[in-house]
Amino acid sequence: MRIDLLAGTVYHPLAMPPHVPTILVFDSGLGGLTVYSELVKARPDARFVYAADDAAFPYGRLSEAELVARVLAVMEMLVDTYAPEIAVIACNTASTLVLPHLRARFSIPFVGTVPAIKPGAARSASRMISVLATHGTVARDYTQDLVRTYARDCAVALVGSTRLAAMAEAELAGSPASDADILAEIAPCFCEAPDGRRTDTVVLACTHYPLLLHRLERLAPWPVTFVDPAPAIARRMVDLIGAPLIGHEGEEEACAVFTGTGASDRLKAALAARGFSRIDTGALAFAVA
Repeated sequence: MRIDLLAGTVYHPLAMPPHVPTILVFDSGLGGLTVYSELVKARPDARFVYAADDAAFPYGRLSEAELVARVLAVMEMLVDTYAPEIAVIACNTASTLVLPHLRARFSIPFVGTVPAIKPGAARSASRMISVLATHGTVARDYTQDLVRTYARDCAVALVGSTRLAAMAEAELAGSPASDADILAEIAPCFCEAPDGRRTDTVVLACTHYPLLLHRLERLAPWPVTFVDPAPAIARRMVDLIGAPLIGHEGEEEACAVFTGTGASDRLKAALAARGFSRIDTGALAFAVA
């Protein structure tokens, strides 16, 4: 027991409520919701802030220097505003380029999202896998290094899509793309070798793509395993900040914030259905030179 001489009160330190962590989830848009859903399962007691840099979506249109400057500037504002214990970069494009810069700038831990080529290769019986990503992720040296390190004995098709992320955002907002348009984006993933072997594993190397998983599975010309890295990201987060606090599940508010102003009513409803009690559209709106 201690007596606070300034306040004149008596309190018991052991009776003070346990600390609830604030977890920041960051993406260029809403693809990171596929990661967020796994993070919530892993730490249902935590306070979540989902930040979408939709004013700069899609990140693939930015040069590498522009992307680094953009993410650092947005993250500076987010860390100052929300003081998270940990940040999850739920974006392959940003993770493969900006993570070293973030870790050098900020003292909090960062968990990145990188193409799940290692588990994809481990799952493949045919030794034929495809990596479905944005053009930026496909072109990164980081991705090429993962292929050389973990999939040297596989035939790997690197498939860069220009439209699938936007299609996933449109799906969430209630304006789904046609089957033909989606199939055109994923068709290069499905390869056949002269000896009869076929692609049996497709690594989803953009967090937007699992938003379309039910349609990808239906439109695939033959059954394949689609690999989503979100569960592994959640396990890594728990490794860094610990297991959930017992008895505090679901008590904390989850908020979604945007750098742009484009969230429609249907999109806000979709976010509310995922547990976001506060949605701030344009709350972080600003320009980065």
